[in-house]
Amino acid sequence: MRPRFLADENLNTKIILGMLRLLPILRSGSTGLRFCLILVPGILLFSSFNAFAQQDYVPHYDLYGGFAYFESPHVDLAERGFHTQIGVNPKTWYGLGFDYSIATGQLPLTPNLLPLSLQQQLGAELQRLATAGLIPPGFQLAIPVNSKTQTFAAGPQFNYRHFPRVTLFIRPSLGAIHENAVPRPQDPISSVIVMQLAPSGKKQDWAGFYGFGGGLDLNASKHLVLRMQADFVHDHLFNDLLKDGRNTVRVSVGPAFHFGRNITQ
Repeated sequence: MRPRFLADENLNTKIILGMLRLLPILRSGSTGLRFCLILVPGILLFSSFNAFAQQDYVPHYDLYGGFAYFESPHVDLAERGFHTQIGVNPKTWYGLGFDYSIATGQLPLTPNLLPLSLQQQLGAELQRLATAGLIPPGFQLAIPVNSKTQTFAAGPQFNYRHFPRVTLFIRPSLGAIHENAVPRPQDPISSVIVMQLAPSGKKQDWAGFYGFGGGLDLNASKHLVLRMQADFVHDHLFNDLLKDGRNTVRVSVGPAFHFGRNITQ
C-alpha cells in the first residue's frame, strides 16, 4: 500500500505550490544553479517512496510556462526570462513538442573574445592612442553589451513514467537561436571602437544550436505538475566578431498543465 501522504491529492498540490514560492531564489544567478542541483536529487529521493506502478493518466496534450535562466560562462553572460513549451504525447514513452524561450542580460565585450586579427588591429589602435596621451593610465577596454536572446526548438522527448508522482524525461536539444546585441559604451574611446565594430549601433545574428536536455515533472494532480528542466547546448553566434563558440546552460522551472484524453486507455 502506498503511504497515505503520497495518495493525498491536496497535500501534493500544497507541495507544488510551496515549491513554486521558491522560484525567486533562481533569480540570484549561479545560486539558482546550485539550488537546482540540490533540489533535483531531493525530488528523486522523494519519488523513491512511491509504489512501483505505472501512471494511470497520461495526457494527450501538455502546456508549460515558467522562469528561465541562461548562463554562458565563456562570454560572462547571465540572462533571465521566460520559457514555454507545448507538446503532444502520441505514446506514453515519447512526446513531440515546440519549445521557445526569451531572456535578457548583459555581458562585457573584452578584446580577448575577438578574433586574433581584430585583436591585433585593436591593440595597434589602442597603442597609438596611448602614445598620443589620449588614453588614461590603466585603461582596460570592456564594453557593456545588452543582450536579448530567443531560442526556437522542436522535436521528440522521451519519458520514463515508472513512478506515479514523478515523470523523468530526456531530449535532444536542436534548434535555432537569435540574439540582439546593443553595445553601451561608457567613454569616448569605447564609443569609437563600437562605431568600427557595429556601425549601426547594434548587431543581430541567427545560429543553430545542438545539445541535450532533461528534467522531471512532479505530479501534483492529473492536470497540474511542477516542471524542473535543464538544457546544455553549443552555438557560435556572431562568428564575424567572436572567435569562439559558447556553451550555454538553460535552467527552467514552472507549472505545466495536462489536458486532453488519457492515452493509457
